[in-house]
Amino acid sequence: MINQNQKSRVGPIIAVVLGIILLMVVISQCSMSSSNNGGLFNTNPTGDSSSANSSVVPWDYRVVEGTVGDLIGGDMTILPDNQLMANDDQYATGDKIWTLQHMSANMNENSQKKARITLSTWMPIKSYRNKETAETDLNRLKVSLKTKVDLVGVYQTKMNGKTRQFAVLELPSGQQIKQPIDAKRYASLKPAKQAEIIMEEIHDYSNFDLAYSKFRGWAS
Repeated sequence: MINQNQKSRVGPIIAVVLGIILLMVVISQCSMSSSNNGGLFNTNPTGDSSSANSSVVPWDYRVVEGTVGDLIGGDMTILPDNQLMANDDQYATGDKIWTLQHMSANMNENSQKKARITLSTWMPIKSYRNKETAETDLNRLKVSLKTKVDLVGVYQTKMNGKTRQFAVLELPSGQQIKQPIDAKRYASLKPAKQAEIIMEEIHDYSNFDLAYSKFRGWAS
């Protein structure tokens, strides 16, 4: 039988054991929370203290002539690069075709709106029996237009007796770009708040409403 002294010692021991178990549970939960936060919110694994936003945007399209190579199940290779894509139009080996190819860009933008861009390889997304139909789709995805954008400002630099001028623009995508300009354009843009440019909109082939804007020159 357990005497009164043994009972008095059992109570504190149980309390200590329960306390240790509770402490281990708390430590385990904190460790899991720290691990999950690292996976979800650590957008800058290199340790740079500046915050960055990463996004994938449509970058460019092109139409390329090729030749059907090997037929592999329901797919085909496109020569000369041996790119693999679906054979949706029952092409035969040796057929001349045109492919619409797509390139995307992975953009990492920091808090100063400076972007580091990594471009993908060209990927065929659709095949055609004639060039004209391919170029029709190309022109729907790459749209050139004249528009006004915000002018962040202009500035000059001098080095070794030479003066250079630059304009900083903000495109509709929110990205700021810098373009070298001559002295005449510098003088005309200096008091301005906006500038008229030629802009190219690159639409996402899988989601047409998603587009990325590019500067393609001055409108005047």
